[in-house]
Amino acid sequence: MTLQTIADRVGVSRMTVSNAFSRPDQLSPTMRDKILAVADELGYVGPDPAARALARGTTGAVGVLLTESLRDAFNDEIATAFLGAIAEELTPTGLGLTLLTAVASGDVIPARDVAMDGALIYSCDPESTAVDWLLRRKIPLVFVDQHPADGVPAVNVDDRPGARAAAQHLVDLGHRRIGIVTSGVRGAHGRIADVSGMIDGYVAQQRIAGWLDALRPAGIEPAIVRLPHGLPESGYDGARILLSQDAADHPTAILCFSDALARGVVQAAQDLDLRVPEDLSVVGFDDSPLAVRMRPPLTTVRQDVLAKGHAAAAALTRSIDSMRNNTPPPAEHLLLPAELVIRSSTAPPPA
Repeated sequence: MTLQTIADRVGVSRMTVSNAFSRPDQLSPTMRDKILAVADELGYVGPDPAARALARGTTGAVGVLLTESLRDAFNDEIATAFLGAIAEELTPTGLGLTLLTAVASGDVIPARDVAMDGALIYSCDPESTAVDWLLRRKIPLVFVDQHPADGVPAVNVDDRPGARAAAQHLVDLGHRRIGIVTSGVRGAHGRIADVSGMIDGYVAQQRIAGWLDALRPAGIEPAIVRLPHGLPESGYDGARILLSQDAADHPTAILCFSDALARGVVQAAQDLDLRVPEDLSVVGFDDSPLAVRMRPPLTTVRQDVLAKGHAAAAALTRSIDSMRNNTPPPAEHLLLPAELVIRSSTAPPPA
């Protein structure tokens, strides 16, 4: 079944049938409905997508590059909300969404081999070769939760002030023994004595800097534990390390890189017969749906992940349009606010 078959049955040209599928504005609604009805009667579903993409020079899809496995991304409520917002923003454009891992599979390197019109690089390992492959392809890109780069649109959250507010909240409550539980893909794990040697992405660097902005002027040197990124048990294990020392020396409050890590911290504290917040205050980051489900509800730093997804997808479609029109892409850098949300997981330290 071909376009010509439909054209012969309706009594129009092949181009008219093609326009019914790909350029409906060129036909009257009556003519288009007639052509589509005949196509449906004959079982014709439309032009081959691969051939149409070749003719247009586009794929009709954009990629999202993730450091972690796709399974881990779908277990993360922040990542799934972000991906959902992207998909919603792309719906009117007709662009599809392709999820890419940064890990090669045999001879296939997704960032190099998957056809796409552009890509969002989302909170990726700074040493990932996948980012370099996408840059070398010279397709439209948008960095999200990455170090901004010249000529590349970027969408970030104001992580450093948000983290600073979280740490200052604990200082103002009277805490002086404060721990930090964070995570990272590569580099040292366990207790960290020197944060300058940590290999971390943009977000982790900003949040650690924000916490230290408030703690060090107060004369507080936090105990820092860094665990592998993406493991559900990392928060629990991090808290056990911090709380394993003598009760007189262990932290009275813990700052966490994410709400997911904070959940593990609270669980570890409860298993050690510590009450939150009477014996231990806990602060997360993200304000995911998990934060309000926890008991007690979690004090955290809110980022508008839906706004971040919409903004990132909109910036990418603008860059794709610019490339198609041979105009310079708008190298915009958008910084979204982060806001401390105080709930029931923080209180003054025990006497």
